[in-house]
Amino acid sequence: MRVGIIGVGCTKFGVHEKTIQELAFDAVKEAIEDADISREDIDMSVVGTSNTRGYELMPAVPINEYCGFAGKGPIRVEAACATGSAALYTAYSSIVSGMADIAVAIGVEKMTELNTPTSLAVGGRSGSYLWEFHQYGTTFPGYYAMHASAHMAKYGTTSEQLAMVAVKNHRNAAKNPKAHFPKEITLEKAVSSRYVAYPLKLFDCCPISDGASAAILASEKKIKELGKEAVWIEGIGYSSDTANVTKRSDYAGLKATVEASKMAYKMAGIENPLKSLDVACLHDCFTIAEIMAYEDLGFCRKGEGGKFVEEGRSDFGGDITVNTFGGLKAKGHPLGATGLAMIYEAVKQLREEAGDLQADLENYKALTHNIGGTGHFGWVFVLGV
Repeated sequence: MRVGIIGVGCTKFGVHEKTIQELAFDAVKEAIEDADISREDIDMSVVGTSNTRGYELMPAVPINEYCGFAGKGPIRVEAACATGSAALYTAYSSIVSGMADIAVAIGVEKMTELNTPTSLAVGGRSGSYLWEFHQYGTTFPGYYAMHASAHMAKYGTTSEQLAMVAVKNHRNAAKNPKAHFPKEITLEKAVSSRYVAYPLKLFDCCPISDGASAAILASEKKIKELGKEAVWIEGIGYSSDTANVTKRSDYAGLKATVEASKMAYKMAGIENPLKSLDVACLHDCFTIAEIMAYEDLGFCRKGEGGKFVEEGRSDFGGDITVNTFGGLKAKGHPLGATGLAMIYEAVKQLREEAGDLQADLENYKALTHNIGGTGHFGWVFVLGV
């Protein structure tokens, strides 16, 4: 059974005074208007929120009630930074199983109510990070700093190449009114910024953000009944890795990305991603994450991710346009909303509704890549029209 996306919505990412219910409502409202259906048409609601900041013990209950889905919201999912993708998969599965004809996936996070040190400590204590945290006090920037150090030592990747990811994504975010940081930066400013966790500097790191996003999915039969156009989910891949990063054999890449992409490519019938995909939304929580993703997704050979961005191959007019809306780096990273915000971006691109950020399309296929934790979860979706 084919499942398509008929509506998407996304709030501005940044610092919000609104509650999680209000943020979710805004994203759902836009998605419903985009799909041109009513709340009554939706059979099931899936709420994705990591809720690491502890603002609500059962967040899906008030969110569904506030959004008008009381009685339709039996599921809340969590997969750290990949929570939005897990919500999309769950909504997709409810349709494939025949339990629903139309389902909505909602991703939302309210992160800025905690100060930065506390927020970083919460992330550092997650899962089996607990052991490393108490031993070393490691935070998320610290974990990705280990990846960056390993990649630099093994392949000669430079600080300037990392900074080029930030410059590219900030340049795109400057044209995205929903971005947390809609402003350009220079390479010099990025390279000279202060260290956060060596070798990662301030502009190598994504912000702590609030925001929500939503996607409405429907079966092919229902889409035909409604007489609507859709962006189809053509490939899905998922994987995970050991929670204790000290047990991993290689820090210069993420196994979860490699395995998830293989699964998604097989389902979508993709042999060469650069020849099949036009746009990619990659999980660039830190600049090194985007560089590793180029390699792990098969856009270039291992160790060539730094050159891939340096040569402009991931920019507009390159081999594949990456993070057209600014990525996590500049658009923002409200954990539960991120995966669905990628879907929002991919759908807008494939419909050619991205305005000043519209990429050239040849194949009319897009990829989203969403990582939870530090490669603990990996999700890849291939969308097409």
